[in-house]
Amino acid sequence: MSDPNPAPAAPAPKPRRRSAALRWLMIALILVAVGWSLWYFLIGRWHEYTDDAYVGGNVVQVTPLVPGTVTRIGADDGNLVRAGQVLVQMDSNDAQAALAQSEAALARTVRQVRGVYNGIDSAQAILATRKADLERAKADFARRQNLAGSGAVSVEELAHARAALDAAQAAVDAAGQQYAGNRVLVTDAGVAAQPDVQAAAAAVRQAYINNARTTIVAPVGGYVARRAVQLGQRVQPGTPLLAVVPLEQVWVDANFKETQLRDMRLGQPVALESDLYGDDVRYSGRVVSLGIGTGSAFSLLPAQNASGNWIKIVQRLPVRIALDPEQVRKHPLRIGLSMAVDVDLHHGGATLPDKPVGAPILSTDVYEKQLGEANALVAGIIAENLHGATPAQAASKAPTAPALATR
Repeated sequence: MSDPNPAPAAPAPKPRRRSAALRWLMIALILVAVGWSLWYFLIGRWHEYTDDAYVGGNVVQVTPLVPGTVTRIGADDGNLVRAGQVLVQMDSNDAQAALAQSEAALARTVRQVRGVYNGIDSAQAILATRKADLERAKADFARRQNLAGSGAVSVEELAHARAALDAAQAAVDAAGQQYAGNRVLVTDAGVAAQPDVQAAAAAVRQAYINNARTTIVAPVGGYVARRAVQLGQRVQPGTPLLAVVPLEQVWVDANFKETQLRDMRLGQPVALESDLYGDDVRYSGRVVSLGIGTGSAFSLLPAQNASGNWIKIVQRLPVRIALDPEQVRKHPLRIGLSMAVDVDLHHGGATLPDKPVGAPILSTDVYEKQLGEANALVAGIIAENLHGATPAQAASKAPTAPALATR
């Protein structure tokens, strides 16, 4: 039998507990808002972050300067090479034959110029002889002219003396013209400075450099990438054979939105992380360049925003960041890897450089010795073919060409 008087229901929660919970929730929200505001105004507003950043670097294309057939390949993708190391060897038989021909032409030209000098010496000696004959003829004519008044010399003999004087004068004039004609062909600087010799020497230099260029060397040290050359391939000047990437010279190109660049300046410190190493490795760098234009402005087909169906899109500008070389050496990066970039905006500075670059940013000297060796070869050929020449003929050393400029 059921109880006619059921137990009363449990009392409802007091409103006081609900209001206390709401109060604590409000306090927590206020603390979070205050903390976020403090973080933003003290730290956050002075930092700009993007993960639209990638590793960049110099990709040095190696191309031939003369045509030829590949006979040897010295390195493959991923191999380390040093500046000046042989990368590709081409058949040099034609270049060596052309070099030998130019050397023979230079030797022949030097001997021909020596012959011109000898002709000048001979013409000068003949001119001196003719001048002596002229002086003798003048003396004979003057002596007979003085005796003609006393009748000691006949008129016929005096006429013969005058004719001899005129002949001697004509001989001097002819010898002088011969000497002057030979003298025009050369200068006082010596055999090596004569135009014909210089032209032949330039041909030797060009032939020597063409022969040297059949051996293709690495312009810089680094790692080989994108090898496309094959053994036996016939290559022409400008054909991409492979690339050399100096990984110690990499940088980061970070693509920031235009709204993030208001306070960004050159020289500001940057903290970076790579997807390769994660947050275990942090790189430090600095801003070295704020892009001069957006990617769309420099694209092959720039956007035509004057069209009727225009939609505004926030543009991005590439910001170049230089990395600490010691950190890059310790933790190597590769071209194209993704990076996360955080720029500290506390430090001010310029947005554009105010001074031009004073020195080359990149240079190589691996090709300089080619011209030096060519000049030494020219000097040797000239000296060898000047054997027995007079000091006046050998007065000048072999002419040298201007040094080759490298970047």
